[in-house]
Amino acid sequence: MQKKILVAVDGSPYSNNALKYIGKLFQNLTDIHFHLFSIVPTSGPGPAAREWLTEDELFNIISPGCRNKLIAQKKYMQEAIRQLTGFGISEDQISQTVQLSKFGVAEDIIQQTRIGNYDALLIGRRGIGKLEELFMGSVSATILDKCHDFPIWVIDGEVNPAKFLVPFDGTCHAMMAIDHLSFILADNPYAEVTLFYSTALLGDQPKIIVQDFYDIWGKEWCDQHLSRPDSLFHGPKQLLIDNGFPADKIFWLQTFKGIDPSRQILRQSLLDEFGTIVLGRRGEDVDKGIFRGVSDRVLLMAEQVAVWIVG
Repeated sequence: MQKKILVAVDGSPYSNNALKYIGKLFQNLTDIHFHLFSIVPTSGPGPAAREWLTEDELFNIISPGCRNKLIAQKKYMQEAIRQLTGFGISEDQISQTVQLSKFGVAEDIIQQTRIGNYDALLIGRRGIGKLEELFMGSVSATILDKCHDFPIWVIDGEVNPAKFLVPFDGTCHAMMAIDHLSFILADNPYAEVTLFYSTALLGDQPKIIVQDFYDIWGKEWCDQHLSRPDSLFHGPKQLLIDNGFPADKIFWLQTFKGIDPSRQILRQSLLDEFGTIVLGRRGEDVDKGIFRGVSDRVLLMAEQVAVWIVG
């Protein structure tokens, strides 16, 4: 089955990092399609008025500066396509859209992701301070805050994407992250996955509540693979294998250090040079308190690493 990824780009070095990331991870693979999507911010009519204007009508009333940005972005798109084809990705696997903003950059990206039914949204994070991003906001922070209904890949810096660190704590949302990963990486010859558990996550090894998984993966599969003494490793591994990921590229790592799970995850990614961290995220209806959830804190502190967030 072909995967569809929406790639938000803006011509910045951070967009180039995102393009290099997918180019390296999916080079020469044919079962994936990328839609490059660029939004040019505009001033003038409010969102309600813009909704009824065509692209040509908007172009005629925007400032010369906005027009120049639109032209520059369309030119950049051709360079972006050249970057991806340089990794052996066919032009037939790439489409692109450059449009003027209607509801704001973040909201336009969110709408496009939902309308297009993409398997994931990829965004490159700008190099602003993490506290500045938390309190002042950014496109990536806004999208992450508003969207729990599709996976989001956040690329911070230029990283080697092939080594995946996947924390697993026996919960359904962590399993959903592995399900997404197994679909995206099916038959990928470049990637390797390390399933990770630390006592910092939940203390003693947690007990999987098998019934919680029945609705998604079925009773038969869950009873067979999530009821064993080693299910914390075996279940996720089997899910990866069932979706076509090679068993000899799946590893297990357990540590007994640290008290804060988010710091422990980042520490491990740094020590073993993992380029991508994959995290499940609890639903938006769950109260995470003032200190936020593990995935939020990992994103806040992450540098020079890609983080996939799966709701």
